Amino acid sequence: MRLAVGAAAATAGAVVGAAYAGIVEPRRLRIRRLTLRLPRWPQRLDGLRVAVIADLHAGGPHVDEDRIEQIVGRVNGERPDLVVLLGDYVDPNVILGGEVAPEDVADRLADLRAPLGVFAVLGNHDWRSGGERVRRTLREWGIEVLENDAASVQRGGEVLYIVGLADLREREPDTDMPFALVPERAPLIVLSHDPDMFPRVPERASLTLAGHTHGGQVNLPLIRRRMIPSRYVAGTVDEDGKRMFISRGVGETHLPLRLAAPPEVAILRLKSS
Repeated sequence: MRLAVGAAAATAGAVVGAAYAGIVEPRRLRIRRLTLRLPRWPQRLDGLRVAVIADLHAGGPHVDEDRIEQIVGRVNGERPDLVVLLGDYVDPNVILGGEVAPEDVADRLADLRAPLGVFAVLGNHDWRSGGERVRRTLREWGIEVLENDAASVQRGGEVLYIVGLADLREREPDTDMPFALVPERAPLIVLSHDPDMFPRVPERASLTLAGHTHGGQVNLPLIRRRMIPSRYVAGTVDEDGKRMFISRGVGETHLPLRLAAPPEVAILRLKSS
């Protein structure tokens, strides 16, 4: 009798856990507000607020055009100075999902508002789903896409440089040419879809921003290492005198599940160390 009751309880727990991971947590978007103290960061840029949106994977059952529109509204409500988009905008291969056109994604993202602009890199799933179309569409909707390139913005008389690197798994990232465009002592933020680029980022970068990992997506010790596509997981990483922030992202890849790794948009307040 006790065995039967225990088995029934275990089965019920598994059903509840599966329902939570498949229905509840993937839709519990968290606005994560953090203050990061950075090396090589000028005091004139103290307080700069950067919104980080990663891994939409639009087409999955939890991310459609309406949800992207809701996310854009929440980000705009935070009034960031700068918005960065870290790739994997579309993904028609999530189980139980479908196809969302890059044009529909870009149309919603075009409503993002930040005085210093919106900058993007592409991810591996974008290139597997027609990367040139994704890149062209984002640019047509006014979003600056960087691939092994640099851009600059100004705030309070200080020039901030942004380098965007090509995807590590589907393209050829160049860590020489884009950094040659940045003055040696200038404040610098690096955008990389894949955090495994971090060891190749020069030490003079103030901050590297990445996605790709989904925080493990199913963040249980025995499962996470099988699902995570990187030696990094999520959050802030300090390594070799450099700092990186990895977003858990919004959507899911392969399986439309999240457990102990809720979707997030990060609002980072940057200050000098």
